Amino acid sequence: MQKNITETIEQDVRFSEVDSLGIVWHGHYLRYFEDGREAFGKKYNLGYLDFYSNGYVVPIVNVQCDYKRFLRYGDRILIETTYMPCEPAKIIFNYRLINAGTGETVVTGSTLQVFLSRDDLVLQLTNPDFFQDWKIKRGLIDL
Repeated sequence: MQKNITETIEQDVRFSEVDSLGIVWHGHYLRYFEDGREAFGKKYNLGYLDFYSNGYVVPIVNVQCDYKRFLRYGDRILIETTYMPCEPAKIIFNYRLINAGTGETVVTGSTLQVFLSRDDLVLQLTNPDFFQDWKIKRGLIDL
């Protein structure tokens, strides 16, 4: 049973995120991904402090970002963050950034995170127990 769970947030494009032409600088889209991950973590109890308190850190080891359109200062953006279930000890999120005013998809992308032990930063090759329990609780894996 594979089921995806999604969290969507809405926010304004801030002045500090645009270049002299009033267009969002390309690197800030990755910041929007981060905003989406934090909102997802808060809603589903899978935030950075949840990992940390269980003895792990989860660095991003891969980012993919496809730019379709651009955003300008004053636009509202929908940040859709979807957890993609997988068996290996990793976390995959897909993102879709949408101009709230036009409904157009602006950016799509994904991130891949791995588990490292918090104290010695050793790569974990199996899912930590707390993460396996998190997936079971949400019906993301079969028992």
